[in-house]
Amino acid sequence: MNINWYPGHMAKAKQMMQESLKLVDMVIELLDARAPSSSSNPDFNALYAGKVRYVVLNKSDYADKTKTETWLNHFEKQNIKAIAANALNNTDIKRVRDLLFDLAKAKQLEIKQRKGINKTIRAMVVGIPNVGKSTFINSIAGAAKAKTGDKPGVTKARQWVRITPYFELLDTPGMLWPRLDNARTGLHLAYIGSIKEEIIDIEEVAAHFLEDMTCLYPRHLSERYKLEDLNQDGHKLLEAIAAKRGMLKPGMVPDTERCARVILNEYQAGLLGATTLELPDNDL
Repeated sequence: MNINWYPGHMAKAKQMMQESLKLVDMVIELLDARAPSSSSNPDFNALYAGKVRYVVLNKSDYADKTKTETWLNHFEKQNIKAIAANALNNTDIKRVRDLLFDLAKAKQLEIKQRKGINKTIRAMVVGIPNVGKSTFINSIAGAAKAKTGDKPGVTKARQWVRITPYFELLDTPGMLWPRLDNARTGLHLAYIGSIKEEIIDIEEVAAHFLEDMTCLYPRHLSERYKLEDLNQDGHKLLEAIAAKRGMLKPGMVPDTERCARVILNEYQAGLLGATTLELPDNDL
């Protein structure tokens, strides 16, 4: 199943990010903790080469804690600073804020020693659509300063947000990449809501999702949807869930399109339980 979504504003976003990199000292990359590989844009590595990089595995409350630790160890082996957090959790945000301030102060001191000036440190927040960048910025700032939404593509222009007199964040539009060469990546992005549902076959995506969950988290699936027999293909599971939920069209036909939308929305809201879709290649 081929999934692709690269609207025009994303091409503009890439150009804007390249221009903005000249203005920033740090890059904070947000990944979805449930799909760190799929939610990492390979274009970013080349874009911010040479900048201080900090990775935040966001929505960590929705992710499998054991697998999140595996990811954090993976980043540590790559000499990449990383932390798992829920941008809506005050304790998590305090940890992230403290770490960012420490990095910013260290960078400020380095510049002062080299140039003799007290420079405001600027960090660009990057990530794919719907990974929670604006929510993250608002939590760090302690105020609603960046636009937020539960659908991809809310932020379409850059926004500077002053956090302290010496530290500013730049919110950027979510950016995918022109071609999703890996079908698995496309599906995972669809599962977590980073691709608009208008351009996907939502029933097909939901069927693939149910099949994946029967392998990865069968107990989560059976408990959430009261399923007794998981030994079926995704479309049959979709029909069974629609019937159990009373989602029926005239003639008692299961409304699988409506059910597919509900299933994916529930997953994106963390209602299925803590799950992680993928591990680093060397840990599979």
